[in-house]
Amino acid sequence: MIFVTLEHILTHISFSIISIVIMIHLMNLLVYEIEGLRNSSEKGMIATFFSITGFLVIRWISSGHFPLSNLYESLIFLSWSFSIIHMIPYLGNHKNDLSAITAPSAIFTQGFATSGLSIEMHQSAILVPALQSQWLMMHVSMMLLSYAALLCGSLLSVALIVITFRKKIDFFFKNNNLNFLSLRKSFFFCEIEYLNEKRSVFKNTSFLSFRNFYKYQLIHRLDYWSYRVISLGFTFLTIGILSGAVWANEAWGSYWNWDPKETWAFITWTIFSIYLHTRTNKKLQDQGTNSAFVASIGFILIWICYFGINLLGIGFHSYGSFPFISN
Repeated sequence: MIFVTLEHILTHISFSIISIVIMIHLMNLLVYEIEGLRNSSEKGMIATFFSITGFLVIRWISSGHFPLSNLYESLIFLSWSFSIIHMIPYLGNHKNDLSAITAPSAIFTQGFATSGLSIEMHQSAILVPALQSQWLMMHVSMMLLSYAALLCGSLLSVALIVITFRKKIDFFFKNNNLNFLSLRKSFFFCEIEYLNEKRSVFKNTSFLSFRNFYKYQLIHRLDYWSYRVISLGFTFLTIGILSGAVWANEAWGSYWNWDPKETWAFITWTIFSIYLHTRTNKKLQDQGTNSAFVASIGFILIWICYFGINLLGIGFHSYGSFPFISN
């Protein structure tokens, strides 16, 4: 009973802290960026990490097995993984561009786990025979860490696409406006007025250059972090698939059975290997947009692999998910 009470307390603490962190981010974004508030949000995510860690340790002790046996526990672990990824740039004293993604992702997964699933799913149960293996910790933890990293990296790539295309659209409309003005000036032979406006454009050049330089820096940072985080997630995904193959050979006598989960995991791995190829191939690079499009496709595939297959309740990997989801 005491373990259940501690679990509830820790989940409520972590959820409350993440909510406060998101409110701080919104204040900094919409009102004014305050250095003290930004540091408080970073410390809040660290406190969230320790709260979820405490929950997982207590769950592990009370159940007697690593807490990754059903959808509820995996969602909590996924939220814990987002908090780890959030702290990577913070520990390296880098500008944390991941915070706008990791904090909402953590509160979304944890909120769905606590509110979107039935009470029966929250309770710990005895592992089914197929899950009673030492490979459970290795395989499932690597897969969930890869999902968290790949989701964050993919969302950064989506943001890169949005900013890049907005920049191109703005540039297109500016060129059209300038062409229209030049035709109008030449038609009415207003050379003096044209030269005056040209001078005013040069006066604003420094401001426009500053805005373009800021966008360039932002695009560069998004591309940098998306590549780093996706590379980390791809490594975890590769380890997870290989460890799953070894576990499958022990449980079912075959390394690969083309189970729906295995098939979609292989498709996801292929997509992100294509991403890494386009990201590192100079002939295919276009400010990172080509690889970003591939990563955005991978974002959808991850949710299909992690969530969609379990909701359908098919294959060998559908333990304890679909029947317990509340309406």
